[in-house]
Amino acid sequence: MTGLDSLAGLLGPGGTLQQLEPGFQPRAGQLQLAEAVAQVLRHGGVLVAEAGTGVGKTYAYLLPALLSGQRVLLSTATRNLQDQLSTRDLPRLMGWLGLSRRVAVLKGRNSYLCTHRLSQARREGHYLDDAALRQLAQVERWALGTRSGDLAELPELDDASPLIPLVTSTRDNCLGARCAGWQGCHVNEARRLALAAEVVVVNHHLFFADQQLRDTGVAELLPQVQAVIFDEAHRLNEIGVQFMGRQFSTRGWRQLSAALLEEGTRWARGFQPWPELASLMERQVRDFEAWVGAAARRPEARLLWLGASPEGLDPAAWRQRLLGLDALLARAEQALQLTQEAAPELRRLAQRVLETRQRLRGFMDDGQGPAVRWLETGRHTRLLEVPLNIGAKLSDLLKPEVAAPGGGPASGPVSVGGRPPPAWVFTSATLGVDEGLSWFTQPCGLADLATVLRVDSPFDYARQAAWHVPEGLPDAQDPEHAWALSQWLLSPVRLLRGRTLVLATSLRALGELARGLQEGLQGTGIEVLVQGQGSRRRLLERFRQGATGTPCVLVASGAFWEGVDVPGEALQMLVIDKLPFPVPDDPLVLARSAELKAQGRTPFQDYVLPETAMALKQGVGRLIRSEHDRGVLILADERLHQRSYGRRLMAALPAMPCLADQAALMDALAALSSPQAWLTRSSTTDPRPCS
Repeated sequence: MTGLDSLAGLLGPGGTLQQLEPGFQPRAGQLQLAEAVAQVLRHGGVLVAEAGTGVGKTYAYLLPALLSGQRVLLSTATRNLQDQLSTRDLPRLMGWLGLSRRVAVLKGRNSYLCTHRLSQARREGHYLDDAALRQLAQVERWALGTRSGDLAELPELDDASPLIPLVTSTRDNCLGARCAGWQGCHVNEARRLALAAEVVVVNHHLFFADQQLRDTGVAELLPQVQAVIFDEAHRLNEIGVQFMGRQFSTRGWRQLSAALLEEGTRWARGFQPWPELASLMERQVRDFEAWVGAAARRPEARLLWLGASPEGLDPAAWRQRLLGLDALLARAEQALQLTQEAAPELRRLAQRVLETRQRLRGFMDDGQGPAVRWLETGRHTRLLEVPLNIGAKLSDLLKPEVAAPGGGPASGPVSVGGRPPPAWVFTSATLGVDEGLSWFTQPCGLADLATVLRVDSPFDYARQAAWHVPEGLPDAQDPEHAWALSQWLLSPVRLLRGRTLVLATSLRALGELARGLQEGLQGTGIEVLVQGQGSRRRLLERFRQGATGTPCVLVASGAFWEGVDVPGEALQMLVIDKLPFPVPDDPLVLARSAELKAQGRTPFQDYVLPETAMALKQGVGRLIRSEHDRGVLILADERLHQRSYGRRLMAALPAMPCLADQAALMDALAALSSPQAWLTRSSTTDPRPCS
């Protein structure tokens, strides 16, 4: 543990990192965070730390983790950060420090090539179109040389490629030890390395999947460790509730039906009426979807489920429908019991049918504890049940008397067997708006367990950035708002020659903004990149090249609100189409609001506004990524000026001067082309003068 005492010599002025890493800037906040992490690693307990953009939190937790000599689990919200930690940050730091630590990265099944599924895809390649066949050939060539089987090694394979499900496995279709490729299985090898490693890099999905498996007493994915560090911890509750809940989907039903027909015919033709059974299953689920859809009265809907059945559905008829589906699953189960010894595929299929039936029957009872249920219609129908938060589960893991399963340590201040006490660290750039970071600590059950630390961003937002609210646009809730905003943006975008990221709060708005910008910028030489038209990775690579190549604008939603790092001149204007309020009819939003009302609290003040502030904070964090960046934030929602809550939302953001009118905005954008002009302009303004 003596290495933890040398952090100032590593991170401070004139320290090791400043000497070894070009461009490294010592930051007091980074050292403060690193020392706090070292403290909890040394003495045990729970640390919740918000580290503003630019603090350098990655090194601030990696250095103490490596120097501690403890076995550590690092968990992130995204595979991108997993790859960054395992392929860049950890090797670099270990090389500089002369440390030798066994590091392993472990992802979900759909990140690894399955050689059995690959050969199956080749045999059935006549079903694929030409583009998919070309991709399949690329995968086959790569498969001959890869050691890890991690599809991230194939940058040309888009994340959304339809080929990925054909060459990877799922829990449902994995044959386990009965598979001919079991000995060389990439998933098994990744898990073996993780169980033997001293530093294991996972994601939050895998952490909770491991919890799920251990709770059943069946298996484990992750090793027992002495410390767990969650980066991007702001996503923990959102991801955790999905894993702690359950769902039944007609999509899964159809996949099961297709597997019955395919595998039954292949391995037990003539022993059971597979075509008849599959046809009955398809017809039954089609009738079920039609009946539910008629009650929903619109193509895509969420039906609250507060009683015996979802809203608008007769309880007796609802139960009868579920019993009908259950009866068909029972018939499939019986057919497979009689034939499953014919092939491993049939034994695995029998297990799938059993698990599907258990999920369905779980929705035929009265629900489990403080959870919310709902039904979703759309391309498929889904029955869902999730807890309101992960607080109970997480606080149980951290109780001193409980040895935490699933990669977690036994928490508490007492050293075990002479080893350092276990430690938990939760960190992100956005965890709350108050000193207690209650937005994060309360739903995660940490309010009374954690030491809380807030480290402000080192960036000088008052001089590096400014913000503006356009005037005269339709109301933010008006359907015409997105189109009008796209037309308003044409002049600023032309002046900047692209260099603009537009974040939409809905897919409908994204489509309108993209269409308006594409039409308005035709013939200007400015390209409009749109989320969904290429992989996230490729879009960001192209956008980063906009400052030196063909100028461009990127219009995006959802996944681009966080984890996007575009330092330099490629991004100088960030546009947020409107305040990112939670979807009002979202069942979780409604249930959490109802719970607050029952406690005598105000849902809008205590839940809706904090959620909006955190989402806004995440989006705004895309603009300034280094001490040298300069940029303008456009918040295209006049409610910031018109409603009393506007001040509260702006208070959650870094202090920046407000550009009061269109002329001031255009002057500021023009000044971005000259650092000296921008500095002169900044020196005459005060943060938020028009808020």
